[in-house]
Amino acid sequence: MSTLSRSLVAVCATASLVFAGATTAFADEVDRTPGTVVAVEELAPELWLPGTAEAKRITYWTVGSDNRPALSTGAFFVPEGTAPEGGWPVIGWAHGTSGVDDACAPSLVGPADPERDRQYLGAWLGQGYAIAATDYVGLGTPGIMPYLDGKVSAHSVVDSVKASRAVDASLSDKWVVVGQSQGGGAAITTARYATEYGGPELDYRGAVGTGVPANIELALLPLGPGVLPVSASKALTTYLLYILSGLREAHPEVDIDSYLTEEGRRAVDKAETLCVIEAEEELDGLVSGDLFSRPLNQIPNYYGLLNDYMGVPTSGYDRPVFIGQGLTDVDVPAPAALSLVAQMKLNGQDVRLHTYPTDHSGALLQSQADSIPFVKQLFE
Repeated sequence: MSTLSRSLVAVCATASLVFAGATTAFADEVDRTPGTVVAVEELAPELWLPGTAEAKRITYWTVGSDNRPALSTGAFFVPEGTAPEGGWPVIGWAHGTSGVDDACAPSLVGPADPERDRQYLGAWLGQGYAIAATDYVGLGTPGIMPYLDGKVSAHSVVDSVKASRAVDASLSDKWVVVGQSQGGGAAITTARYATEYGGPELDYRGAVGTGVPANIELALLPLGPGVLPVSASKALTTYLLYILSGLREAHPEVDIDSYLTEEGRRAVDKAETLCVIEAEEELDGLVSGDLFSRPLNQIPNYYGLLNDYMGVPTSGYDRPVFIGQGLTDVDVPAPAALSLVAQMKLNGQDVRLHTYPTDHSGALLQSQADSIPFVKQLFE
């Protein structure tokens, strides 16, 4: 059976399962083990990274916010040349904020910042690493992506590596996770759970996170009517709306809409239809204090819920962690990463902090001078 035929069969099986509500006997027989490949297709040539010899778009099973099987899409990229003995070591790439609408999935349209990310990821390919790049659950698959849901993102990343290896035997079982911004948080949270989620079939070695949005949940604690009374930057406003959307998706029992004004509900609904660049422009000028009808801290066990949903772990790591931070970053200000590193060091974790005199995007690119040798050492 050809690759195209297998893809068509898999897509039909997925449609039967997802859209028929998994109620048929056939659906019960579908293997939904995390990392199981559902469909494989050619990745659009214009989305190939510099230095790519082969690339595919994949759909695979992973785990959603309710701890039940969920679908994710993604792509993998194989570098040029001959694979070393044991196969190409793998970078599990966790992308930064692109949006929560299906049309924003990087495997469909490429990264939100193509000039930056293509240069960055091309450098990893040039070093001889294959790249498995998840879109995350809900971004290109049924439902809304639960933005900043750390454990769901970790499942998506780990299972993208499993799925990519199932399709291409030239990929090694040895891998690291690398991520930026939203993906920086996903990468570090993945680092905490990678060995557990990966199981014996993967050999996890360590993590690199840049622009890591750590302790962001603390900034959400006081939000409510009148807080803040002025507009924040357009990036931070967009992130907030995506977070509210994610909480609404992951925790329907909380009824986030009941804490929002009519304007707030409209803004979250609108944000769910816009990729990040469009959202920043169309939603610029919103005042967060006008979005809420009552304080979010009235949600029962509010901090516990937020910390479980988006808190970056501060202990439990079994492999080295690299965190890079731009000192002039206004998207994810430096205190976020600095406070995370301090907490991790206090808990005896193997974490290395590198700071750079630049902004959010600049830190990603400048960090490779340090992260490439760091990752090379992990594989040695």
